[in-house]
Amino acid sequence: MSAPASKYKKSNEPFWWSLFGAGGMVAALLMPVAVVLTGILVPAGWLSQAKLLELIHHPIGRLYLFALISLPLFHWAHRFRFTLMDLGLKRIGGLLGVFFYGAAFAGTAMGAWYLVRL
Repeated sequence: MSAPASKYKKSNEPFWWSLFGAGGMVAALLMPVAVVLTGILVPAGWLSQAKLLELIHHPIGRLYLFALISLPLFHWAHRFRFTLMDLGLKRIGGLLGVFFYGAAFAGTAMGAWYLVRL
């Protein structure tokens, strides 16, 4: 006897929702650190630009920047796609997904390329 076929359609939505959640968490928790470092500590003279560059060149600093660049892009893509779908563009939801998630992947690739070359 063969196994019964699943009556539920498999979806890739959990993957996109996890990137959405991770991007929101990164934006909420890590973005303020970047703002304080680059917008307050360096201009105030409490952190030198040389020390900031040293932080950026460290592997953990690059990993931090990669997460800071890539995950909020996916958060934006997911939020913007579903906002446009809620505004009446539900028929082209698949096309919107390809466009916005593609833009997030492109931004992630460009960020990774830049951080590797740094």
